[in-house]
Amino acid sequence: MSKLSHFDEAGEARMVDVSAKPETRREAEASAFVAMSAETLAALPRNPKGNPLEVARIAGIQAAKRTAELIPMCHPLALSHIDVRVEVVEGGIAIRATAATTAQTGVEMEALTAAAVAALTVYDMCKAADKGIAIREVRLERKSGGKSSTWRRV
Repeated sequence: MSKLSHFDEAGEARMVDVSAKPETRREAEASAFVAMSAETLAALPRNPKGNPLEVARIAGIQAAKRTAELIPMCHPLALSHIDVRVEVVEGGIAIRATAATTAQTGVEMEALTAAAVAALTVYDMCKAADKGIAIREVRLERKSGGKSSTWRRV
């Protein structure tokens, strides 16, 4: 494994200095899955709190824009694009979040934060109907830009 970049030689946490890196277009996509019962899925349109999928989508977008406030060593980025898709599938809700920017560092954390917060929002909107909801598989799917170029989950 390569050296962890967020620690200095003394083992103390630090923000990585990206000032010497060139600005490039960077994009990342993350996903999450919210598992829930068929009964809860069927009841989504009647949720008294509103449409859980639309609220989750907006929450994910807001979260991506605030990632640096939540993750201590994360650089604040001006996002040029954020998209969150929330879809009912067999067994639950599939979430896909894509973030893009032109910057000196990547947007993986913004995409992951969007997917995670969207999943947490689905949980919050549906928890009264189903205490067994599980958030699973919050993960990076792909990233592009920067010196490591393109990476894709296989």
